[in-house]
Amino acid sequence: MINVETKYAGLTLRNPIIIGSSGLTNKAEHNKRLEEAGAGAIVLKSLFEEQIELQSDSLMQNSDSPEAADYIYSYVKTNQINQYLELIEKSKEVCTIPIIASINCYKSDAWIEFARQIEAAGADALELNVFFLETDLTADADSVEERYIKLIRRVKETVSIPVMIKTSKMQGNIPALAQTLTVNGADGLVLFNRFYQPDIDIFKQEVTSSNIFSNPADLSDTLRWTAILSGKIPGISIATSTGVHDWESVIKCLLAGADAVQICSAVYQQGQEIISQMLTRLEEWMSQQNYQNISEFKGKLNYANIPNPTLYERSQFMKYYSKRE
Repeated sequence: MINVETKYAGLTLRNPIIIGSSGLTNKAEHNKRLEEAGAGAIVLKSLFEEQIELQSDSLMQNSDSPEAADYIYSYVKTNQINQYLELIEKSKEVCTIPIIASINCYKSDAWIEFARQIEAAGADALELNVFFLETDLTADADSVEERYIKLIRRVKETVSIPVMIKTSKMQGNIPALAQTLTVNGADGLVLFNRFYQPDIDIFKQEVTSSNIFSNPADLSDTLRWTAILSGKIPGISIATSTGVHDWESVIKCLLAGADAVQICSAVYQQGQEIISQMLTRLEEWMSQQNYQNISEFKGKLNYANIPNPTLYERSQFMKYYSKRE
C-alpha cells in the first residue's frame, strides 16, 4: 500500500503538500476546505510587521505627537495580533491537519512575545519570513546574517513548537546561512520567499507591479538549492516553495531532498482540485516506480547522492551553447 506520509521540521504530515501563506489561508473556513481538498498542512496568511507600521503611519498623518504615535502603533498592533490569534484558534477548531502560523518581520524584539501568544493560541508551528531587500550601501553580509541568528535564537528560547525560517535565494552564501540557521535552532527551512515584482510602464513612464504569481521556470533555483542543502547539511528539513505548479514538480522536489512542498500560485490559478490531482499522480508514479513510501526516494538525486554533484553547481551556459549556431 502506498504511503505518502512525511515528516517536516518535527511535524508529521499525512502528505507533503502544504498550502503556502497567502490570501488562500486567511480564514478558518478556507482552511477547512483546503484540508478537505487534500492538503497535508496549512501556513496561515502572514502577519506583516511592515503593514502594521504603514497602517499606524497613515493614521498619524496629521499629528506630530510622539505620545499619540506610540498609542496608535500599540493599538494597531494589538488589534492585528488579536485578529491573527483568533484565526489560529478558529482554524484549529475546524482543521485536523497542522496549522502553521507565519510572521513577516525584520526586527526581532517586537515579535518575541507574539511568538509566545501564537503557541498559546494552538499553532502547531511558526514560520518566520524575515528577509527584506537590503539597499544600504554601508550594510555588510555579517550584519544581515546576525539578524537571522538573533531572531531564531530568541524565538526558540521562547516557544517549544517547531520554528521554520523562510529565506531568500538573494543571499551571498546560501549553504553557509542554512547551516548557521540549523545550528542555531531552526527546525526547518523554506526555499524560497517570493517577492513583489516591479515593472515599468513605458507609456505612462511609471513603476507598476509585475505578475504576482510564480511560474514553472522558477522551480530551477528551488531544485538546485534544495538538492545542495539536503546533500550538504545533515538533518536539515526543507520545504520547497516557488515554481511548483504540477505533480511532476512535487516529485522533483522530493527527489532533490525536500520533506514537503508548498504550493500557492498553482491553487490560485488551477483551483483547489490541483491538490488532489498532485497527490493522485504522486501515488501513481510511486506505484510505477515500486516505491511504498516517500522515504525510499526522498533525496535520491540530491547533491550527495548523484555521481556528478557539480551538475547542481554549474552557472555558465557555455557548454550547452558552444555547439549551437
